[in-house]
Amino acid sequence: MFKFITHKSLWVNILVGLLLAVLLFVGVISSLGWFTNHDSAKTVPGVVGKTLAEAQKILTDAGFTVEIQDSLYYDTLAPTQVIRQVPDELEIVKSTRTVYLTYNRMFPPQIEMPNIVGYSFRNALMVLENAGLKLGDTTLRPDFAKNSVLEQLYKGALIQPGASIAMGSKIDLVIGSELSQTSYAIPNLIGLTTNEARALLESKGIMLASIIPNPDVRDTANAFVYRQNPERFDDEGHVISIRAGQVMDIWVSVAAPVTDSLRAVKPDNPDGNGAEAQ
Repeated sequence: MFKFITHKSLWVNILVGLLLAVLLFVGVISSLGWFTNHDSAKTVPGVVGKTLAEAQKILTDAGFTVEIQDSLYYDTLAPTQVIRQVPDELEIVKSTRTVYLTYNRMFPPQIEMPNIVGYSFRNALMVLENAGLKLGDTTLRPDFAKNSVLEQLYKGALIQPGASIAMGSKIDLVIGSELSQTSYAIPNLIGLTTNEARALLESKGIMLASIIPNPDVRDTANAFVYRQNPERFDDEGHVISIRAGQVMDIWVSVAAPVTDSLRAVKPDNPDGNGAEAQ
């Protein structure tokens, strides 16, 4: 071959080279369609809003490969509903290309309950929303911390920070309001059980702050109150008033106290009760 080339004139060699180059170029161009599946391009069907099973069948029948890209949770959407697809609907791509789907989970994921006690009501709403939770009922309670969250509840019971809870759950809040202007004579709690004392105070909007049990107390709820703070009378024997939203402390024991000896009896209230009690 080299002898053939060397025995020809320069112009003949150049023409032969050009002819070979043209033939090679034409061959490459002609084979591109085969290599790239040029004639098999198709329009991506729209599957957003369909169930995952429906979407997979539609795309597979159209010659596409399907892969799950992600799963999210929205309680406003149907379970397994397709939320997003890539490539988008009506895009023209190769029929063998992969279509990635994001769908709505069938069940809500479990998350940790945030701590919003002490937050302002507005900030608490933001924290709940960011955590994927919803606001349930709100209850106002007289308290110095106006517009602050006093308690967070789930299904009527207190829920602790960090507790596992389903995303989208409703959280009830107890919100502090202005202290009531209505005042009451401090009730006599001596001799009551803790549960009875709590019920009596809550009926007047007074909070039970601390319960201090004796060392032998095992059942605090049914233990007996033998001391309270504040007491019912001041040092001069006058009845002390308390407003809704304020708090009281109690000390409890296993045995019921001897009422007559432990109540704060004052000269002007010989029976220890009086009209202002309870």
